Amino acid sequence: MALARSPKILIHDTPAPSYGIAGLVGLAVFALYVITLAPTTAMWDASEYITAAYILGIPHPPGNPLFVLLGRVASLMPVGSVAVRVNLLAAFCSSMSAAIWFLVAERVLVAWSNIRWTRIVAAVTAALLGATTFTVWNQSVVNEKVYTVSLAFFAVVSWLTVRWCDDPDGPVADRLLVMIAYLIGLGYCNHPAGLLVGPAVAVAVIVRRPRTLVRWRLLLAGALAMVLGLTPFMVEPIRAAWHPALNEGEPTGCTDKIGFSCTFSHTTAVRLMANVNRDQYGKPDLTLRQAPFSAQMGMWWLYFKWQWLRDSRGTAPAMQLLLALGFLALGIYGGVTHWRYEKPSFWFFGPLVLTVTVALVYYMNFKYGSSQAPGLSGVAREVRDRDYFYLWSFSTWSVWAALGLAALWKDLAGRITGPDARRWMASSPILLFGLIPFAGNWRDASRARETATREWAHDLLNSVEPYGILVTLGDNDTFPLWYAQEVEGIRPDVTVAVTSLLSTDWYPRGLLRRKITPYDAAHGPAAYRNLGLPVPTKPILSLTIDQLNAIPEYVDVREPQIFQAGTLKAVVDPRRLEYGVPTRGDLIVLQFIKDNLNVRPVYIARTSGGYVQALGLEPYALVQGLAVKIMPSAVMPTADTLAAPGVGHIDVRRTLDLWNGYGMPKAVISRGDWVDRPSIGIPALYIGTASMIAEVLDRRADSTGSDRMRKIAMDLAESTRLMDFMQARAPSRAPSESGDGRAQQKIPIRP
Repeated sequence: MALARSPKILIHDTPAPSYGIAGLVGLAVFALYVITLAPTTAMWDASEYITAAYILGIPHPPGNPLFVLLGRVASLMPVGSVAVRVNLLAAFCSSMSAAIWFLVAERVLVAWSNIRWTRIVAAVTAALLGATTFTVWNQSVVNEKVYTVSLAFFAVVSWLTVRWCDDPDGPVADRLLVMIAYLIGLGYCNHPAGLLVGPAVAVAVIVRRPRTLVRWRLLLAGALAMVLGLTPFMVEPIRAAWHPALNEGEPTGCTDKIGFSCTFSHTTAVRLMANVNRDQYGKPDLTLRQAPFSAQMGMWWLYFKWQWLRDSRGTAPAMQLLLALGFLALGIYGGVTHWRYEKPSFWFFGPLVLTVTVALVYYMNFKYGSSQAPGLSGVAREVRDRDYFYLWSFSTWSVWAALGLAALWKDLAGRITGPDARRWMASSPILLFGLIPFAGNWRDASRARETATREWAHDLLNSVEPYGILVTLGDNDTFPLWYAQEVEGIRPDVTVAVTSLLSTDWYPRGLLRRKITPYDAAHGPAAYRNLGLPVPTKPILSLTIDQLNAIPEYVDVREPQIFQAGTLKAVVDPRRLEYGVPTRGDLIVLQFIKDNLNVRPVYIARTSGGYVQALGLEPYALVQGLAVKIMPSAVMPTADTLAAPGVGHIDVRRTLDLWNGYGMPKAVISRGDWVDRPSIGIPALYIGTASMIAEVLDRRADSTGSDRMRKIAMDLAESTRLMDFMQARAPSRAPSESGDGRAQQKIPIRP
């Protein structure tokens, strides 16, 4: 009887995989991703990776050389913009993964259904379910990370291992294992997550063919194949020696020339291994938990709930919880059914699920999540939500959840009388449960029409006068600027200097090597066309590379310090700096000011919070649009220069002129949503600027203009749900106050 438990089926009795249908499934998922694809870049790492792919640069450690190579090929496709091409790479990789999960599910389902069309329908459900979970979908429509490429390797290795488990003594079994070893090594060159599938492969081999452990020739072939897969890492020192604009970690010993001796040097080896091992991030030992393990599993559960109904507006928390419990139960049922009917492949897939859930949570050792337990104060938190680190977890769980649905489908069909086809058809509506993520996640997962990040980059760069130095704080006020400059050619005359990287040894060297690009007045803001600023001939720093390298990591002074540059005299309060002492990055920022006053404009992005005040520069701070210009002498109020407590002074005329050219407000209002709470400060900056302009216009008795600016501010606040986010944010420690009269000392700035 078709619904009865099927006997164990050997590989030669197994129907051939439905590769054609798998291809159609992949095309359908790819079409879904294209419809919801981002037309340009996005917040966080998207800009960095698109830029790295386009210019063959080196992104943040571990450098992701395989992604950079694949991304470079994608960027050459004759469709859309560069950003669209690289985003399509993410869409392609995830749609390929969906096609492979179809094959895996179809193969496992052979063990408990002899009717091919039922296996195909259930396998299609598995592919669609995995493709529309929130994190997979959201990461597949913009190349925000390299994890979709990683997921493709993950899925391919899974399929090869399932095939190997079918017949571990077959004629191609050894070649499959060697290929698996090669793909694991190659996947590691994309991201260390390429190793995630390794433990499950090892368990499957040990259980299914333990004598493999003593076959030294096969083990040697596998080791050599894995080493061969790691060879793309050679790209990093070779490309780094050319000092591309994006050269994070600078993994080369070639400082001023390219040669054999410096490429194959001890310095190159040390820097490359530091990049590969991600030494820059100083991850603590696993025995030092950054949060209780129960809280770390709580973070995973929070993100698991997002997968089936994101509900970023918090309007249906009960439904979200109910769906999460339902899909959790389905996954458990699917895993149990997998164990009962198809043990060969379970010995791989079971350990795989365990690896990418509990083991991965333990290994990542995260702090409390950015959105986790918002009412809990006084705990260290991640700077953003880390759901993307569990993309593999949610993707594999979807396969088991679909298997659970298939098992329920079979159980229901068994309770209906009549011919087999009629019974299966009558009970098939239960599979519609697998469409819930498709319907529930469309709004939040889609990136269609999302152009705010690109506009933000243009707006911030255009807030800076020609040839200016712009000091930024972190990812979202830096990476989009790199993208705008290197990919779209927007304001490459501006030097972007991010404080979080200035404290490294390699980043300041890269800034010193950066060539001065002539300002394109024809495409710049109208406000700068008559400034007549000459092209600077002096480098941005008066230091040599050796002098840069000699700057200490920090200066152990904790009292207020005097900093002087010409007529500028500031009191720097270390207690208000991020680390409580002046760091290497802070010293370099001050050196920028010392070397460039009256030479080129120096700005600090307004996203930097109280950094201007911490450096004692408020009397010299002049707000122009989205940035603060540091003036050589104290700013005095005029008709167009108004005092602004806590900011300095506002250049009213310049800010109004710049605002009229800004594109982000319109982009945000058009999109009508803002789901990323940690980056809410960026639209909040526009809201504050619009409100500030409205107040200025009120003083000038321009009620029409002030009403328009207030409406823009209100529309932005509503579109971004700013007030909701602010109310949900955990309280943070306010910076300490300065000016307590303690002794002031000189900061050691080079002449």
